Amino acid sequence: MEMMQWVTLIVFGLTILVVITNVIDSTLAALIGVALMCWIGIMTETDAFNYVDWNVMAILVGIWIIAGYFGKSGVPSWLSIQALKLSGGRPGLLVIILTFLAGFISMFVDNVVTILMMAPVALPLARAIGLPVVPVILMIGFGANFMGTALIIGDLPPQMLHSVAGAEFFDFIWQFNRPSSFPILMATFLITLVAMWLYGFRGHRRVTDLSSLGVEARIPNPLFATVVVVWFLGTVVAMSMREHIGVQLGFIALTGALSLVLVLTLLGERVKTSSFEEVLQELDWRAIFFYIALFALVGGLEKSHILDKLAAALRPVFQENYALGATLLYWITVPIVGIVEHDAYILTFLHTIKDMAQGGIEPWPLWWMLLWSGTLGSNLTVAGAPALYVALSLGEKEEGRKVSLREFLSWSIPFTIICSIICYALGMLIWVLPYVK
Repeated sequence: MEMMQWVTLIVFGLTILVVITNVIDSTLAALIGVALMCWIGIMTETDAFNYVDWNVMAILVGIWIIAGYFGKSGVPSWLSIQALKLSGGRPGLLVIILTFLAGFISMFVDNVVTILMMAPVALPLARAIGLPVVPVILMIGFGANFMGTALIIGDLPPQMLHSVAGAEFFDFIWQFNRPSSFPILMATFLITLVAMWLYGFRGHRRVTDLSSLGVEARIPNPLFATVVVVWFLGTVVAMSMREHIGVQLGFIALTGALSLVLVLTLLGERVKTSSFEEVLQELDWRAIFFYIALFALVGGLEKSHILDKLAAALRPVFQENYALGATLLYWITVPIVGIVEHDAYILTFLHTIKDMAQGGIEPWPLWWMLLWSGTLGSNLTVAGAPALYVALSLGEKEEGRKVSLREFLSWSIPFTIICSIICYALGMLIWVLPYVK
């Protein structure tokens, strides 16, 4: 490689190392890395700006605004109480239903926001029904982190696939005459939940008198909840019709968010909710700036043609044995994203696979295998998924103690191994093997 390519690789590697180790704030480290690339001459500040997919940023902001109102509507709490009733007072079944509910919500809402929605009601339910808090909150964290890749809305990786490969809403359900992300991840999720119930949630005594627990299902302001849910569903439907509407997903998401704010503002005292200024203050701007820096950092690799060289080095493996290449990509990714922030890894290899496709390698099975392994493997540790850090912190605060690494891994390792094996089998059968020549 040329000297400037080595410099680019060193700056990128050091930046990611600082992000992983959290020596300084990860967002600050990422932004400094971008600034260094610009000052050194790896790329110009205009290049850095243009490498950011502002459409993805608009999707994040728009959906987060709507999700913020959804969290205040009382609907997540109401759903959790319904989960208790559906479980029939069986503690183990309640955990599985709550985890499924967290996974379902995270298809439309950021996983950290999902955990913050679910925890306030799930933790009191766990205490009331006699369950240990830490396994319950960790399962909710695993579920929230799991299903974000099932649809294009819930998490950054599917939005990055939209940015790099042009995947649309329905491509995550059915693509090239075969099931894709939603059905494969849903099947994996359901089987994994059954396995985790067998692993750690059998044998708890059933509570026959649910009224004795002192919990009830009530939505404080039905008008507010109705408006928010209708707007949320309307925005999702509009995003699913993007190709027919003819505008970008980010514009649809922002239109849904701003129109919701306008309607709630006009309703005034009848909904009694946060002002627009307060909503903006509640957004996770730190995460948004981190994602902006992430796109620019990977853009620096692309500008220096490092990803071209990586693709050229990997291409022979896939040309000689496509199934072996997909297998290596999947199983190397799973442990790496357990210790490395998975968004950066996924974005880098999405571009690498795109470059390999120019040499005749079929990209779509590899893109899907990367996306699934990059999501599922991140459940291994808190380093891979910030959502798990939030869940762990809530559990420690609730129990008033530190959770040991051994205790955490006793839940994360079985969950990650089970779901990774199941998804690998489905992905190979449905996507990879049909492309093997």
